Amino acid sequence: MTNNAVTLSRGDEYIVLYTGGPYDGQTDTRVSTDGSYDEELTVLVALNGKETQVVYNSPEAHKVGDRVRVTYTWDAADGEPIEDPDERLSEQ
Repeated sequence: MTNNAVTLSRGDEYIVLYTGGPYDGQTDTRVSTDGSYDEELTVLVALNGKETQVVYNSPEAHKVGDRVRVTYTWDAADGEPIEDPDERLSEQ
């Protein structure tokens, strides 16, 4: 956890905010299973019918009202490569 001022208890919900990559700007809700938040998230993305796993990490936690929001940043180097849509069209 990069922000020690934010604490969670086992069973607490927290909001996930994705920055960069194919999930940019999307949110999710997760439940803490051990009193912390995940250091890394791997999500499955479907782009034009092709599934790819992408990695989000470098979490930064902040208190927003009475909830915890954890922002994750896309790590293009750790996930599977994402094909450029223009390249996919030119191969057909």
